[in-house]
Amino acid sequence: MFKTVFTRELRGILLSQKFAVTFGVVALLILMSLAVGIQEYHAGQRQYTTALQLGEQQLREASSWMGLSHTALRPPDPLLVFVSGVHNDVGRLSTISGMTPVKLVHSVYSDDPIYAVFRTLDFVFLVQIVLSLMAILFSYDAISGERESGTLQLSMANPVPRKTYVLAKAAGIWSGLILSLSIPIALGILIVTLSGIPLTFDDWTRIALLLGVSLLFFTVWVIGGIAISTWTRNSAVSFMACLVVWLSMVLILPRLGVMAAEQLITVPTVAEVDAQRDGYAKDQWEKHMTAMTERWRAREAEMRGLSKEAREAYREEHLWSWMEEDDAERKKVQSEIDAYGVRIQEDLRNRRATQEQLAFLLARSSPAAAYQLAAMEIAHTGIGLKNANEEAMERYRGEFKAHVDKKQQESGNTGGFRITVDSESGISFSAPRERGTLDVSDLPRFAPVKASMGEVLESSLIDACLLGLFGLLALGASVFGFHRYDVR
Repeated sequence: MFKTVFTRELRGILLSQKFAVTFGVVALLILMSLAVGIQEYHAGQRQYTTALQLGEQQLREASSWMGLSHTALRPPDPLLVFVSGVHNDVGRLSTISGMTPVKLVHSVYSDDPIYAVFRTLDFVFLVQIVLSLMAILFSYDAISGERESGTLQLSMANPVPRKTYVLAKAAGIWSGLILSLSIPIALGILIVTLSGIPLTFDDWTRIALLLGVSLLFFTVWVIGGIAISTWTRNSAVSFMACLVVWLSMVLILPRLGVMAAEQLITVPTVAEVDAQRDGYAKDQWEKHMTAMTERWRAREAEMRGLSKEAREAYREEHLWSWMEEDDAERKKVQSEIDAYGVRIQEDLRNRRATQEQLAFLLARSSPAAAYQLAAMEIAHTGIGLKNANEEAMERYRGEFKAHVDKKQQESGNTGGFRITVDSESGISFSAPRERGTLDVSDLPRFAPVKASMGEVLESSLIDACLLGLFGLLALGASVFGFHRYDVR
C-alpha cells in the first residue's frame, strides 16, 4: 500500500499544472542567483588582485622604514557564489602600521550603498524563502484537501495503517519536488565549474554540506505542511495556517531574537570604542610630547655656559643616546596605547559574543534561522568573518611591526626625533631621512584566513542537528495528528 500511495502522489505532483509553472520559476531563479554570485565573485577577485598589486607597488616605492605601512586584504571565498552571508557587509581591507589599530574598511555596501537596498539574491535566500514556500504550496492540502474531495475516506476504507499512509504521501511529495529541483541545481553547479572559479576538494565538500543542509531544511517544510494539514479540516484553513507559520518562522522569529538580545545585553558601538581609544591615545601622546620637550630643555640647560663649539661637540657626542632614549619612550607609549586598544577590543568582542550567542539562541527557535546560520558557517561568510580576519590581521600587525623595527635598527634610523631648543628660533623638530628604496623582499605578508573542514563541521553541526530535530518533530506531529483525524 505504501508503494501505491507513493506512486499516486509522485505522479500527481509531476503532472500538475501548478508544478510546471512553479518549477519553471524556481529553476530560472536558481540559475539567475548563481550567475549573479559568479559575477560578484569575479568582481571581488579583480578588486582583491588590483589592491594587492597596488599595495606591493607602494612598498617597493617606500624610501624609509619609519612610518612604513602596508595593507592587509580579505579575499572573496569561492562559496560566496552560493552564500553571500555578511561578506558584503564586512570591510575588505585594513591598514597595517605601528601607529594605527587594525580596522576593516571599504565593504561592498559602504562603497556602493545601492547594493544594500535590496541585498543579494543568492542560493540560500532562494532555499529559505522561495523553496520553503514551494514546499508548503504542495503539501498544505495533502490530508485536508483529500478529505474535502472524498478520496481520503475511500483510501482509508482499505486496510492501510495511517502511519504508512502519511509517510507515503510525504515521501511522494518530497521525491517529486526533489527530483525536479535537482535538475536546475545540477545545471547551476556545472555553470559554476565552467566559470573559472577555483574550487578545491574542501570547497566541493563544503558545497556538498550546503546542499545537504538545504535538503534538510526543505524536508522540514514539506513535512511541516503535511503536519498542519493533519490538524485542519479544510484546505483553505490549512493554507492560512501554513502561511502564518511560514511568516513567523522565516521573517519574524529570527528578527525578534536579535531585537530581544539587543535590549537584554547592551554593547558599545564601534564609534564609541574608537573614540575611547583615540581619546586615550591623544592624552598619552600629549604627555609624551610634554615630557620629551622637558627632557630636551634639561639637556640644553646642561650645555649652558659652554662655547658654541663645545655645545656642538657635546650635542654630537650625546645625540645618538638621546635619540635612542626618546625612541624607547615613544615605543613605550605606543605599546601602552596598543595594549589599551587590545583590552577594549577584547572587552567589545566578549560583550558582542555574549549578545550574539543570546540572539542566535533565541533565533534558533526558527528552522529558517538555523538553516541560514549553518549555511553561512559552511561558506565561511558568517558573523565570525569580521573577528576572524581582524584577529589574523592583528597578529600580522605584530609581525610587521617587529620586522620594521628591526630594519630601522639595522639601517641606523631609530625613528627618533631631533629637538633643538634655541632662544631665538624656539623649539624645532627634525627626523633623519633614508635615501633610496627599501628592500622589502623579506617583509612578512598577510596570509588570508581559511577555515579548516574540522572547524566548518564543528560550527555548523548544531544547526544541522536542529534542522533534523525540527524534521522529526514535524513528522511526529503528522503521524499523531493523522491518527486522530476524522476522515469523514
